[in-house]
Amino acid sequence: MIMRIFQVTVRPGKEAEFSKFFHETAIPLMQNTEGIVQVLPGAPRSDTPREFSFVMIWESLDALKAFVGEDYNSPHIDPAEAELVEARLIKHYDLVA
Repeated sequence: MIMRIFQVTVRPGKEAEFSKFFHETAIPLMQNTEGIVQVLPGAPRSDTPREFSFVMIWESLDALKAFVGEDYNSPHIDPAEAELVEARLIKHYDLVA
């Protein structure tokens, strides 16, 4: 299994707008994506007020590629969030049982 950590830093002043997108669109989308075993969404804390994240457990690298394409190391984002996001970080790990 593959652990995919996806983190975004939202543009200043766009926190509320991104939060709405995160809760209403991104979380349901990821929770209903074929090939994902588990989704752990992370909302901002007071010391990181513009950071949102997902930790996703994928069945396999093939399942991840089926969703995002061969270039799975590039952050896959919804066009609706592109103007709200300042920076993206993505990392992959083999899940240790």
